[in-house]
Amino acid sequence: MVLAACLMAAACSPKPQGGTGKLKVATTVTMVTDLVKQIGGDRVEIQGLMGPGVDPHNYVPKLGDAGVLEKADVVFYSGLHLEGKMVETLEAMARRGRLAVAVAEEGIPADRLLAPQEGFEGTKDPHVWGDPGLWIHTIEPVVKALSKADPAGAEEYAKRGEAYRKELETLLAWAKSRIGEIAPAQRALVTSHDAFFYFGRAFGFEVKGLQGVSTVTEAGIKDRTELVSFIRGRGIRALFAESSVNAKGISAVAEEAGAKISGKTLFSDAMGKPGELETVNGETYDLGVYTGMVKHNINAIVEGLK
Repeated sequence: MVLAACLMAAACSPKPQGGTGKLKVATTVTMVTDLVKQIGGDRVEIQGLMGPGVDPHNYVPKLGDAGVLEKADVVFYSGLHLEGKMVETLEAMARRGRLAVAVAEEGIPADRLLAPQEGFEGTKDPHVWGDPGLWIHTIEPVVKALSKADPAGAEEYAKRGEAYRKELETLLAWAKSRIGEIAPAQRALVTSHDAFFYFGRAFGFEVKGLQGVSTVTEAGIKDRTELVSFIRGRGIRALFAESSVNAKGISAVAEEAGAKISGKTLFSDAMGKPGELETVNGETYDLGVYTGMVKHNINAIVEGLK
């Protein structure tokens, strides 16, 4: 109760005034944190509430989060109920005039959003970053909000936003080429939870998850039995655990189905640690940035399934 009161107090506080330093920004999930870094550059000081490996569906706000939100000039979050236990606070901030921006919810056209496959009623599937072509739409809300809070930097934000747009377009082209190495008949992806439907739609995969769209949803015996049957029927050799979800459940399914768990864990609801590098096919990328996250996932899936 004390924590909830602190967070609501932050939501109701007026926008910080004064100061000549960098724009203070608070973010939630790692993908949003990286997005704002790419666009804000040196003009912003960012504090992310959720680090690598953190599951936003189950994230319980800490007492320190209230202070971060209260001091921020702008707050960015993904939206679509991804940040389950923080949603009410974040939405209350926006209603009370604070610059609290749901980048996916506000940036991506509604007709491009997928309904959740099961449960999670009242909103759309929030895992939009699985498709770089959709994630491009989150750039505009960030540029607009940063420019509103810091008009002197508007031109720089616009330029950085356009440069990042081109970077994501290049990433999307690379992804399509790399996935072309997998025969269409082999494009079946089984993961710990339903976080890859946008990925599947973008790249032609049939996707199955042990848990639902939210990791709060527990997989029942019927779900597990049906998943094992699907794996055997499709002759799937490799299943994928996720960095932000306990691997116990998907490992048990793999054993029962006679499949293996890939040695490469996928990033679903959180990226890797900034500065942690990976080299595949002579290309080195950072697992703690969005482009590196996507390349890791695609390389892992291609090598595991082809």
